[in-house]
Amino acid sequence: MVAEVFWSNMRAEKGKSLVDKVATLWRRAGFKETIDPGDLVAIKIHFGEKGNTAYINPVFARRVVELIKAAKGKPFLTDSNTLYVGSRSNAVDHLQTAIENGFAFAVAGAPVVIADGLKGKDYYEVPVKGKHFQRVKISSAIYHADSMVVMSHFKGHELVGFGGTIKNLGMGCTSPSGKQMMHSDVLPRVEEERCIACGKCQRWCPAGAITVTEKAQINAALCIGCGECTVTCPRRAIKASFKSDPIVLQEKIVEFARGSLQDKENKCVFFNFVTQVAPECDCNAWDDAAIIPDVGILASRDPVALDQASFDLANAQPALPGTRLDGHEDARDKFQAVSGYDGTPLLAYAEAIGMGTRQYKLIKV
Repeated sequence: MVAEVFWSNMRAEKGKSLVDKVATLWRRAGFKETIDPGDLVAIKIHFGEKGNTAYINPVFARRVVELIKAAKGKPFLTDSNTLYVGSRSNAVDHLQTAIENGFAFAVAGAPVVIADGLKGKDYYEVPVKGKHFQRVKISSAIYHADSMVVMSHFKGHELVGFGGTIKNLGMGCTSPSGKQMMHSDVLPRVEEERCIACGKCQRWCPAGAITVTEKAQINAALCIGCGECTVTCPRRAIKASFKSDPIVLQEKIVEFARGSLQDKENKCVFFNFVTQVAPECDCNAWDDAAIIPDVGILASRDPVALDQASFDLANAQPALPGTRLDGHEDARDKFQAVSGYDGTPLLAYAEAIGMGTRQYKLIKV
């Protein structure tokens, strides 16, 4: 089967703004049909790390909020806490960052709910029966939402080549411990000089692999690599690892993405903003110069087709001079040229496990 992907370019034709074009894409793609009156609708969006400016402009989120309300849904903006230490690793800092980056109620018109709670402990284990995971951790606000609108900034990524809808679903809809499960097969280790023997890691370890005397100790034979200890330690004495085979990492992201859509069949829709296409993720506290011209906004009910179309359109653009693509102007995969990683195994695996199709019909709106 061929999926429909709707695309609106950057032209403000006949006075129609880009914000208006979001509404046009919504109508043409039939997104209203996914919302029933009274639905709690999660708008999954990246609020941007403090210091980053490439994330999706909040005025676009406001337009989606208005469209959901017109369909008699109840929208809320959401994202999950991060594994790394930054401005979004707990709900207090995360909310503060979201507001400072423009996602206040007065701007977006909807409340912000941090999906996995105060410290990233609010999640459900969802069965996926994948190649790498039997169960994945999905943040509670995502799990409980009746329907979901996923707004993703399509850009490069330093570990998986590029990030779009599937990356937003997989990495963005899970708790920090779920992120650790994806990022590494390396078991955690204790830095004894930082450990204060508080015992919090031991209380949160589901495998009983940690004992605490003068310092915490991890029994490697019992450890299941769930990552709970790394995100629980108040002194960051148990180190998270970001070492993983790139193809395995991509497949793990896909399995988490499938878990985030569980029980929401025909209740999810997806936007990719192929604008300000930075070479790296919005999780950085900066954003480098865009590597290609802006492509526009794409929308679909099929997350795989949407990412494939975004990837193809992005690679069809010329490389911008004076950017990370200098010296790679003729690269067929501009994202791989920048990061060194081929991101297409993610698309292939998502298609293989039934998340969607890479075959699409591009419809210009």
